[in-house]
Amino acid sequence: MAIFIQQQRQNKRHKTKSIGSPDPMDAFLGLYDNGSDSDDDEWISQLELGDPLASNSSQKKNLPPEPQSGNIEYKLKLVNPSEQRIQHLVTQMKWRLREGQGEAIYEIGVGDDGFLHGLSRTDMDASLDTLGTMARRLGASVTVLRRRSLDATDNEANADLSVAEVLVRKVPDDQRSIDLRVAVLGNVEVGKSTLIGVLTQGQLDNGRGLARLNMFRHKHEFQTGRTSSVSHDILGFDSSGQIVNYEQATTAEEICDNCSKLLTFIDLAGHHKYLRTTIRGLTSYSPHYVMLIVSGTSGVVGTTREHLGLALALEVPFFIVVTKQDVTRPPVLADTIQHLETHLKGPGCNKVPFRIESEDDVITAGAASLSEKTVPIFVVSSVTGRGLNLLTKFLHLLPPGWGALEREKMEQEPVEFQIYETFCLPQVGTVLGGLLTQGVLTENMNLLLGPLEDGSFHPVQVQSIQRYKSSCRVVRAGQSASLALNIELPNIRKGMILADPHLNPQATLYFQATIVVLFHSTSMHKGFQTTVHIGSIQQTAVLEGIMAQKHISTNDTASVLFRFLQHPEFIRTGSRLLFRTGSTQGIGKITQVFPIEIDSCVEK
Repeated sequence: MAIFIQQQRQNKRHKTKSIGSPDPMDAFLGLYDNGSDSDDDEWISQLELGDPLASNSSQKKNLPPEPQSGNIEYKLKLVNPSEQRIQHLVTQMKWRLREGQGEAIYEIGVGDDGFLHGLSRTDMDASLDTLGTMARRLGASVTVLRRRSLDATDNEANADLSVAEVLVRKVPDDQRSIDLRVAVLGNVEVGKSTLIGVLTQGQLDNGRGLARLNMFRHKHEFQTGRTSSVSHDILGFDSSGQIVNYEQATTAEEICDNCSKLLTFIDLAGHHKYLRTTIRGLTSYSPHYVMLIVSGTSGVVGTTREHLGLALALEVPFFIVVTKQDVTRPPVLADTIQHLETHLKGPGCNKVPFRIESEDDVITAGAASLSEKTVPIFVVSSVTGRGLNLLTKFLHLLPPGWGALEREKMEQEPVEFQIYETFCLPQVGTVLGGLLTQGVLTENMNLLLGPLEDGSFHPVQVQSIQRYKSSCRVVRAGQSASLALNIELPNIRKGMILADPHLNPQATLYFQATIVVLFHSTSMHKGFQTTVHIGSIQQTAVLEGIMAQKHISTNDTASVLFRFLQHPEFIRTGSRLLFRTGSTQGIGKITQVFPIEIDSCVEK
């Protein structure tokens, strides 16, 4: 069942290692070879054993013992509890919901040791009623994900017993809904925008790209049918798991009002010409998940492998959707999936592909979606709708990306808001779109905007806030929003920040980083220029020095000193770094920053 895979998550981090492949993308993916073949075999065998609650599972009979922390709770039965017991159970449910950021999984008929005891129909119905009573006291909703009757071989004495898996969901009191961001990657013309259009509009495509028109932002995108910018759309789910999109609602505000879980799709360009835009969108918006689209007819071609490498480099959990099932001959589709599975199992990825063919598979994959190993694979058609029901159920079950402790820690930090969109609207003034990386931001808050061209920061005030085209008063860490400022300032650019004065932000031109050169045709020396991506920052930087080496080449690791070529930026130690110029590619992590020295970093 879902918990079986979820509790197998790996705690170790990926370690880089050199490989000698001449293919730059092989070098890119090879950096994430994290284990031996025996580790892969163990994970594959666990998936092949089956889900203990799956209807076709016959080999695996027990679950792991109940975890002490997290959002999963085992209950043998909940039949006619006393009022005092109910109060204790409600407190326990509240804690589990807090651990799961508003979502908890209850396993009914299961002992604390993970043994599947099962319940009679009468006891199971009474237990589910009690669970519903507990949820109603917290304002939560209950959805039975699945029930399984135990076979006679599971319990010879009672062959009519069953176990159940239940999702309890409650929107946190300080949020309108549980929010997730999903970046959509894939090669050009694989159906990314079409799939998003079908999911968000509720209407199937006509086979000629009608559904994708809602995702385009520019005239040339309509003319060419290719995405060249970053666009967004939303998909909601109500408390019972039903889809809320533009088929049921007319505006984004109405979708937000009627859903308990909201997904924002970030549609990114697939053509290699717009790769810089894609990288910036992926690093700026900090998605919780990546949906990698692969065409069933063409397979893994073009920028697909490069996009896969980006997801691995940023350590974003991802799943794969194979499209165009309706126009792909079965042998070609089978070859595409086999190629994908071979690629995912290889030393470059070291993942376990998990083909989704039933609702039981969906529930298992939903629990394993944050795993470093498992990669669900869906096969869909945007024209016939085949497979879309499994995909939408999976999206409904995707867990939030942050844990409760991590979120609380980030909310206690001073405000830092990264800017990735700038607007100047009539009668409104300066409007900034971005992501709140830490702290809690409210209306009328006084912040510092910068760094400006000279490295200074200018005091501003937040006059109003909007999220999903609706006004709100509070934004919390990890949420995106649009902010209207009280003054207009010239030369506001992407990559700037809004910061709490107590943060004492300082701009920098020079920074040191440990990098890995994934590919370079010759050698990199002092003076080499490249485009650097750090969060929402995208700027040309000059290589000013290489520590203990004269030059570096493909697969080399080194500590280097960079200098921003145009203007200072605000960056943090430990931030991830991507750089590329032409065919040159590399990744790294910032180890030290050198603040610029000016009379006052804050304009009075």
